[in-house]
Amino acid sequence: MKKIKFSIAIIVLSEMFSFFPIAIGTDQPCGNAPGLNNEIIKIVNASIGKKVGAGECWDVAAEALNRSGAKWDGNYKFGKVIDYKKECIYPGDIVQFEGAELKYNIEDVFYIEKLTHHTAIIYTVKSKGDFVIADQNTKHSGKKVATHPFDVKTLTKGKFSIYRPQK
Repeated sequence: MKKIKFSIAIIVLSEMFSFFPIAIGTDQPCGNAPGLNNEIIKIVNASIGKKVGAGECWDVAAEALNRSGAKWDGNYKFGKVIDYKKECIYPGDIVQFEGAELKYNIEDVFYIEKLTHHTAIIYTVKSKGDFVIADQNTKHSGKKVATHPFDVKTLTKGKFSIYRPQK
């Protein structure tokens, strides 16, 4: 019995720690997200399942940045550019895709997602380079805010930038 309890404890602990932000290229947890990022996630949480603005992808980020009091250019520079290979990524960071194509499987269903010019918000950091993003104006959810996976390893074409919101 003790062996079973110990094994269960290990599984529970590994699940608990798998969602801490981790710096890409390291195995070290990054600690708590900046306060502004937490505000952005609260706004996103209230928007899940709803249409934000005109339903365009960037409306989610624009609404969250404006309501949280973040400084940004009102266009596509959502804050400080973060080098995802060297710096910590947190929920509430903004992702801008350009000419991107993602290929991945979920439960034996193969997806090809084309993100020619698309904005999303990092919703959860699962592990190095493996995130859940929140966005709208997609095949997944139409013009309502929803979440779905984004693993940098699934990027087969194009590029993306990650921005840290600033006050």
